[in-house]
Amino acid sequence: MTAPEMPDDTIDPLEMHRQNWPETFDLRLMSFLMAMHHIYAAQFAFTNGAMTRHGLSLAEFDALATLRRCPAPRELTPTRLQGQMVITSGGLTKILRQLEGRGLVVRSTTDADRRIKPVRLTAKGARLIEQAMADMLEASSAWIKPTLGNKEIDQLTGLLQRISGVPAGVGQKG
Repeated sequence: MTAPEMPDDTIDPLEMHRQNWPETFDLRLMSFLMAMHHIYAAQFAFTNGAMTRHGLSLAEFDALATLRRCPAPRELTPTRLQGQMVITSGGLTKILRQLEGRGLVVRSTTDADRRIKPVRLTAKGARLIEQAMADMLEASSAWIKPTLGNKEIDQLTGLLQRISGVPAGVGQKG
């Protein structure tokens, strides 16, 4: 009895899908989905490198960046903060405890409702997120801009926003 033949790792995954799963093969859609997967993996690698250099997880970066883009005093209730992030309330509680323990955010109570504990970015947190954001944008720019021009970036952004359901122009300055 011989061992089953293992697939050759050098074979194109699209071709493997076409050969071994022909009933669902759609070259255009599969190519698009695989490209999205590879972009996500590459973007994560670039972003994760910048986050690691600053001792931040992606969720911590997201929380600090969300607070940083708010007007002074750079404060949100946990509910509003969670609404602008992709995280569960339990996950946010854990992240906020970690950030508070490192002096990057502070929590206080309001006079109107002592149950509400707004989250405020500290000066230390602002410095850290500004440095991390600059590093992340520099790494992303070095990765994307040699390949795509501004017009192509705008076109691709518009298409991806359309697929994701984000209203056209959100996050773009025209």
